[in-house]
Amino acid sequence: MNSSNKSKNKKKEFFSENIKSKFILKIIFVHLQRNKILQIIKYNKKIQKRLNINEKDYKEYNDIEIEIIPKTNEYGVFIHIFDKNEKPYYHIYFNDNKKEINRTKFNKHDKIQKIIIIINAKVKSFYKLFENCKCIKSIYFKKFYSDNIINMSFMFSGCSSLKELNLSSFNTDNVTNMSFMFFGCSSLKKLNLSHFNTINVTNMNSMFSNCSSLKKLNLSNFNTTNVLNMEDIFSNCSLLKDLSLFNIDTNKVTNLIKEFHKKK
Repeated sequence: MNSSNKSKNKKKEFFSENIKSKFILKIIFVHLQRNKILQIIKYNKKIQKRLNINEKDYKEYNDIEIEIIPKTNEYGVFIHIFDKNEKPYYHIYFNDNKKEINRTKFNKHDKIQKIIIIINAKVKSFYKLFENCKCIKSIYFKKFYSDNIINMSFMFSGCSSLKELNLSSFNTDNVTNMSFMFFGCSSLKKLNLSHFNTINVTNMNSMFSNCSSLKKLNLSNFNTTNVLNMEDIFSNCSLLKDLSLFNIDTNKVTNLIKEFHKKK
């Protein structure tokens, strides 16, 4: 083999290895993006040169986006973040005008038609997130990728104006507490929990209590193997006639006595 052919082969090998390394690097970034570790990153030469990613390479990824339509413009609170060990990781926009608002209350002078809330993945609890938000007419979860959430107790408790709720996009893989989650949602007529994973839930106390307008509820996908408390789970659900409980397991439940006490 002459020198020219050797040179060509070396160039081919170099080119092949170079393409291969770039391809591997791209796979790594795609994996990170899919797992919501990085926000969408422009693949460029600067990033190709290193694998050590720092904060300059990306913005903090906000993975939960909630759209709220208030029933009235009367004074009201519409969000609570109770993570005491962390600063509040959320951003609020009124009327979707891209102007960030540093408050969680509004009054009749604000003339609010729509509220956009973006919550960061670092939030681990939705405890009392919308508790007693009587001013909320509609809640739409546009994005919900986080698997960090472990507590959803009292999440929609007291949302008495809420008529329909679709939570099929929720990731509840690590949630342990769903007690009083929909307590007092007296206007709620439609509730979609079709993709709820409840394998780690231990507490469902009063979960649907006082949902007095709910006529149909499908919980056939629920896994209640580890649930200990189901007390008053359907209490005061006076209109509930269609209830699917095919996979409900009550072997570990200790509080079940009053489950249908007020419903019947």
